[in-house]
Amino acid sequence: MKKIINKSIVFLLFLGLFSSCKKDFLALTPYTSLSPAQALGTETDLKVALNGAYQGMRATDLFGRTVPVAGDEYADNAYVSVKNSGRYIQFNTYAITVADANVGGFWTAAYNTILRANNIINSPLTGSANIAEYKGEAYAIRATCYFYLVRYFAKPYTDAPTSLGVPIILTADVTQKAARSTVSDVYAQILSDLDKAYANITMFSSSIFYSKYAARALQAKVYLYKGDYANAKTAALDVINNSGFTAITTSNWASYWGSGVARTDKLETLFEVSSDGLNNNGFDALTNIYNQSGYGDLLCADDLYNLYSATDIRKTAGFTTGTRGGLAATFVQKYKNGNGSADPDDTKIMRLSDVYLIAAEASLPGDETSARMYLNYVATRRDASFTGYTSTGAQLLSDIITERRKELAFEGDRYGDMNRLKLDINRSSNFSSIALSLPYSDTRRLFPIPQAELDPNPNMKQNPGY
Repeated sequence: MKKIINKSIVFLLFLGLFSSCKKDFLALTPYTSLSPAQALGTETDLKVALNGAYQGMRATDLFGRTVPVAGDEYADNAYVSVKNSGRYIQFNTYAITVADANVGGFWTAAYNTILRANNIINSPLTGSANIAEYKGEAYAIRATCYFYLVRYFAKPYTDAPTSLGVPIILTADVTQKAARSTVSDVYAQILSDLDKAYANITMFSSSIFYSKYAARALQAKVYLYKGDYANAKTAALDVINNSGFTAITTSNWASYWGSGVARTDKLETLFEVSSDGLNNNGFDALTNIYNQSGYGDLLCADDLYNLYSATDIRKTAGFTTGTRGGLAATFVQKYKNGNGSADPDDTKIMRLSDVYLIAAEASLPGDETSARMYLNYVATRRDASFTGYTSTGAQLLSDIITERRKELAFEGDRYGDMNRLKLDINRSSNFSSIALSLPYSDTRRLFPIPQAELDPNPNMKQNPGY
């Protein structure tokens, strides 16, 4: 853990690294000789620091590309074409090692962003609505990073809550060699942070900043991953009933995904990680790994494509077919605004349709009527010819999980769903023949703790199998 702190403390001392995420972000002269407490001496300083925390989330190996890619490719939704640029081959073949650059980059970028959030949270500034707002958003950012870290580097809460999670770092200390906290403790920290975010955030400006109900939506998802269905449903219904957000429909699905602009109209997107024409990952953005005008390496797996009916807008507007590398291919059209666009695609973190599906699953097993209602709210808004699911029992749960796969495809959710439900991964023949299955019991279901974190820290323990 020393590596994390040593790298990130430089950020804390040079707040010039807090740069903008969007065109309207502040750009102030960097402080180069002040302690963090001294540098964050005003509301304006705190806002600049918050913008830097949001910027940290856009790192290519965090939400800028690697994390959402892993969520689909390490599962069964997306595979690497035989014609490729050499990116993410290890996810395709289940050949991740302790020296993997993308996994190491994910870990480091997440903890760097956590430390940026910590600096805001620990600021001595108090006494205004703006300060409370900025700290509330920082709590939500920190919770988001911990939620994704614990999903990939630790066993699911639903399986082993007392097993090793990830280190909880709440302050900056260059001498700290943190051990891994338990999965249960990490979830408790995430939920505590989201409680504070929900209590402190009062403003809504656009989808690229955490709002009160974006934090609440993430909390619903955390409770779902914890297997706490009662609290997941309560939080989800709070968002559905009180947030003022509306869901996309068949008629505006294509225009919604065709726009890379941050939303101010409370349509669908509760929170997304920002990119724009000036502040983006260039050719290394998420959109370009799918877009055939970019790298175009990742293609849709046949079994996922075949789940959609012929009249489903997600199929008719979300894919095209052709050939790549001499083989038949299904190209993903969910991301249309790639390198060179005036506003490249942002990375969706929480959408209202996801919240409806959380409410559906969380209604089970005791309230199948509500489960079908929330499930069909999404499903019938994607396919005008579909009259809705009528299933019960185990089939109803299966239908909800299938609808989650269809709705959230290429947004990074599939792998987390399969892990929390302890489902074996069985891939289509599109994938490498050496990696067509990954049982839940396989140690490769968890990412390795990066070797660079283990070397300087005797308190850090590796996951089994690495």
